[in-house]
Order: sequence, then C-alpha cells, then structure tokens
Amino acid sequence: MTTHGNLLGPEPTLLPVDPAAAEIDAGQEPAEVAAAHPTSSLAWAVLAERALQDGVTITGYAYARTGYHRGLDQLRRNGWKGFGPVPFSHTPNQGFLRALAALQRAAAAIGETEEAERCRTFLADSDPAAPAALGLD
Repeated sequence: MTTHGNLLGPEPTLLPVDPAAAEIDAGQEPAEVAAAHPTSSLAWAVLAERALQDGVTITGYAYARTGYHRGLDQLRRNGWKGFGPVPFSHTPNQGFLRALAALQRAAAAIGETEEAERCRTFLADSDPAAPAALGLD
C-alpha cells in the first residue's frame, strides 16, 4: 500500500541520506557545504531560504533552481519516473522539497506566476502535507 492510498500508483521515492545534512545540522556555513557537496539539494535549499529571507530574491531564485534540479537528478537516480509520491516525512527528501518551496516563493516574488503555480502543484502532488509543512498554506 502506498502512503497516498493509490494501490496502482508508484511507490514513494525515498532518497538516501544526504551527506551534507550532518554538516548543515552542525552549523557549517551553507555556502561551504554546497561547495563541498554540490549535488546536495539541502545545501542549495538552505542557501535559497536564507537569501529569500534577506530579501535577495534573484540570488534565492538561482539557489532554489539549482537545488531543485539537483533534487530531480537524485530522484531520477533513485527510480522516480517523473511522478509519484516524494514524502516530506522522509528526511532525505526534504532538501528537494525545500528547494521546490523556495523556488515557488522566489518565482512568486518576481511575478513568474505560472512557475510559482507549477511549483506549488508539484509540491502538493509530491506530498499533500508538504505545502503546509513548508509554510505555503
């Protein structure tokens, strides 16, 4: 049974532990972590969130887009076929989902309405609980 109750749908994609997560959790500078682990969605998501919080929208957009694309790469390497659940409750998935939420915020901030809506829909399709968990509801 899947977490979304669709017996015919794909199983949830569960990413492996992100090696950058321990460094981020230990308080290491996210830019240094991203440089050491450029494939880490989490490192890019943290950079995006901080930039957006500081009002540096275009920089936040660029960081979020990088984290989003790194996350897509990771999802595909782990069997994701472009659709299906990506549970927020699975901690290693949170880097990708946080980057996607940051991309939604940045796109909305610069008036890229279609991209913002696409990101919001993708986030909710990945996990219906994710938008609220990431402060988008």
